[in-house]
Amino acid sequence: MSTSRPDDIRLQSDMHYNLNIEHMPDAGGHFGRFGGRFAAETLMRPLKEIEDAFFEAWSDPTFHAERIDLLKNYVGRATPLYHAKRLSRENGGARIYLKREDLNHTGAHKINNTIGQGLLARRMGKKKVLAETGAGQHGVATATVAALFGMQCDIYMGREDVERQMPNVLRMRLLGANVIPVNSGTATLKDAVNEALRNWVASCEDTFYIFGTAAGPHPFPLMVRQFHAVIGQEARAQIIEQAGRLPDVAVACVGGGSNAMGMLHPFRDDPVKLVAVEAAGHGLESGEHAASLAAGKPGILHGNLTYLLEDIEGQIQGTHSISAGLDYPGVGPELADMLETKRLTLDAATDDEALASLQLLTRTEGIIPALESSHALAAGLRIAGSMNQDEIVAINLSGRGDKDMNTVFKYLGWVENTS
Repeated sequence: MSTSRPDDIRLQSDMHYNLNIEHMPDAGGHFGRFGGRFAAETLMRPLKEIEDAFFEAWSDPTFHAERIDLLKNYVGRATPLYHAKRLSRENGGARIYLKREDLNHTGAHKINNTIGQGLLARRMGKKKVLAETGAGQHGVATATVAALFGMQCDIYMGREDVERQMPNVLRMRLLGANVIPVNSGTATLKDAVNEALRNWVASCEDTFYIFGTAAGPHPFPLMVRQFHAVIGQEARAQIIEQAGRLPDVAVACVGGGSNAMGMLHPFRDDPVKLVAVEAAGHGLESGEHAASLAAGKPGILHGNLTYLLEDIEGQIQGTHSISAGLDYPGVGPELADMLETKRLTLDAATDDEALASLQLLTRTEGIIPALESSHALAAGLRIAGSMNQDEIVAINLSGRGDKDMNTVFKYLGWVENTS
């Protein structure tokens, strides 16, 4: 296997997919001062093997031919960019366009990344995959790819998330995955990542870790960004086709950063305002939130230097969000660098605001978004309301809300309707 690290990969694009790697990290996986590879010594070799395999695969047109074929004919890409006219009228202000990642097979953006990493795992001869999951969408997408490629699959999921995302737990099990509840810590996404990494240390010879967000040790932040870049690449081409120009603002929610990097990165060199929306929970001032960029500070979490939430003793702080997928105390390193270099604008939405935006979109457009996406929607609506009707706001609707109905019903006091 080649161990070279190309500094400039140029390939023939397919449709509107740009296969060039732009804004490459340095050789150590750093975006500015963030990122890197802080991991157990036993993981250094498998991480380097994955890095080498990724760059070799990315330079191979046959890898992309199969990946893009699966994205089109299995996942259902390209997803629509939808002009939400009724929502725009009711909200007032700018025209709102929704990138419909909820229409992907499995119901969210996560399948873009698991297709890519699953192909890479098969290319490396791995027979088993493992993953962490919070809201369950990455777990479902990983289990789906494992079923497609005939691989064994273990999914680590915090006990609290197992309870609030039971529909996705059942889907994973139906797909043949072994769902492993994690009881340590806060029993949420952070703890699921911890357990998955511990397991990988002992099983990396035959197991590939399909990391779910644009964080973790190098090369995962770069890989996840590249596999999800189809979101923004499609949206960029679609808005030019539909509106004749680029949007004024692009918006995405942020937990670790997979859908945000996928949506925002392709607009990075354009005159477009890029907005990352974090989970404000009960309010930033309450301390019960998951806003790592807004309220955190640099530190090392899950193998990379990034912004994270920690207490005065340096211990990882507990987080809160109504959304399981955003309930994470850190963020991807490239987003941290984009914040420090002032290419990223921060926003946040509380539980109440996310739920209100979910109800508004459902009522005006007949689209039920995931709670994660509802955070982006809440901030996007607020931003659009302050703009004029000639301006455009593009929002990444990263997933559908089926999985969240029990949570929503309980929050609204409609528990009797869940049976």
